Amino acid sequence: MDNAFEEKIYSTFSSVASSMGYSEVHGRIISALLVTGKPMSMDDLIKVTKYSAASISLSLDLLEILGIVKKFRQKGDRKIYVRLDGDLIEGLRNAMLLKLRKEIAQTLNEFESMKTDENSKKTIKAIEKEVKRLREYVDRLSEVSLPKK
Repeated sequence: MDNAFEEKIYSTFSSVASSMGYSEVHGRIISALLVTGKPMSMDDLIKVTKYSAASISLSLDLLEILGIVKKFRQKGDRKIYVRLDGDLIEGLRNAMLLKLRKEIAQTLNEFESMKTDENSKKTIKAIEKEVKRLREYVDRLSEVSLPKK
């Protein structure tokens, strides 16, 4: 495969990861696994993505929690391998929802500490109402089923 074409795939997934509030390395890992179409060792991911072992390891931990990748060892081999796991779109959706819900909860908590006088309470209440609407929208969005493969 053409290196320029591969780089375009990597940069596209990096941009998607960044736009969702995650690191570019998450997108690079996903795209590397998509491009190769097979499991890769951590060493191979480090070479392909050009990120450090620490960055790859931390990113893989999160991607595994989100259900996007699975780490494993092969019998008789000390290396750690990684493969795409489950439905990629579902994993990305879960990552986006997790991030949005976390931000909404943080924002609502911060508003509580800002209610110091009547003026601020009135302003915060109006903004809080919109943030709660956003939370309701995110909750409804999470119920939308994914298109079939």
